[in-house]
Amino acid sequence: MSREYLVTYIPIMDAIFKALNDPARRALLDSLRQSDGQTLSDLEAQLEMTRFGVMKHLKVLEDASLIVTRRKGRFKHHYLNAVPLQEVIDRWIDPFLAKPAARAVIDLKSQLEGSARMLDQDTPKPDFVMQTHIRCSQDALWEALTDEAQMSAYHFLSPKVTREGEAYTYHNPDGTTMMVARTLLADPKSRIEATFEPHWEPSVPASRTVFLILVEGAHCKLTIEHYDLHFPVVPGEGVADGWQRWAAGLKTFLETGEAARFNETGAVG
Repeated sequence: MSREYLVTYIPIMDAIFKALNDPARRALLDSLRQSDGQTLSDLEAQLEMTRFGVMKHLKVLEDASLIVTRRKGRFKHHYLNAVPLQEVIDRWIDPFLAKPAARAVIDLKSQLEGSARMLDQDTPKPDFVMQTHIRCSQDALWEALTDEAQMSAYHFLSPKVTREGEAYTYHNPDGTTMMVARTLLADPKSRIEATFEPHWEPSVPASRTVFLILVEGAHCKLTIEHYDLHFPVVPGEGVADGWQRWAAGLKTFLETGEAARFNETGAVG
């Protein structure tokens, strides 16, 4: 057992168990699972306690990386993050169920915290937020997010990504178009805003994604925000599951140099 594990992993686990050891905090997580992105007032109305009491419980959940917050104007919106809980399951339960060991979230050192960035008054709150920490340089992460050859190496479903101008096309294994992402705004090495055009369901309108990069010592914190979704976000399913698999491939690729696809069958590579 490495010293790095003792210094970083054990305190995170302690915080998770502390956060879950209270029925009020579990109720808050259940509420966010049903309806993500709620404000303090929304959550306060569901518990028989003072506003200050709810704020204290939310702070414990945030410290345990079980929720992430985003502020829009005067309101702070709270989002459930399942990565720390999945990490617990993968560490102690999955081995006994003989499930694949290369699960995405084991290596995702997700420290979800309040955003220092204030969203503009005219900008809607994101429908989905996720953060992960990757041991790599800022340059390496930026290249992995913008170079189509590298993107082809880690996407969980698309084995080939091509680029024409600012448009990235993700191809299915049979060569057909799975989705298109058009870069709307790029702040080199720190922010990318792009469309998300799902060709597997042409009737679904395009949504919008934002990648935020922050350097923290020897690693980078990557925040994924997804806006304008036209279907509910359910932890462990749909868009939430897809982003976790995508982030797992990206993290594995950058930290090991090996291509990895965390697809629905559990196979890697």
